[in-house]
Amino acid sequence: MELLGVIAGLEAIKQKGLNVKVISDSKYVVDAVAEGWLKGWVKKGFVGKKNPDLWKRYLKIAPAFDITFEWVKGHAGNIWNERCDQLAVAAAMSRDLQIDHGYEAANGSDNLF
Repeated sequence: MELLGVIAGLEAIKQKGLNVKVISDSKYVVDAVAEGWLKGWVKKGFVGKKNPDLWKRYLKIAPAFDITFEWVKGHAGNIWNERCDQLAVAAAMSRDLQIDHGYEAANGSDNLF
């Protein structure tokens, strides 16, 4: 969910070339980019990695910006992190969730409905 949040946020920015700072409590997302894991995953074709569809989507939009990542501890009083958590929970509880076809296909259940 955190990775999709980063992607949606970047896609919503209409002016390209901006410096963008992504602040997240997801070590997975922050470290994948900041520590260079993503580059290795790309070289290996994402074999055995989660969310290759989302990472490819991130890679498509990321070059339009100068992006830095910062990790913050979740549920530790950061007002913006707490607000993002509230929004994520509300969205997850929504009755009109879109199907994540990439996830469903990777788990063999894309044609359930």
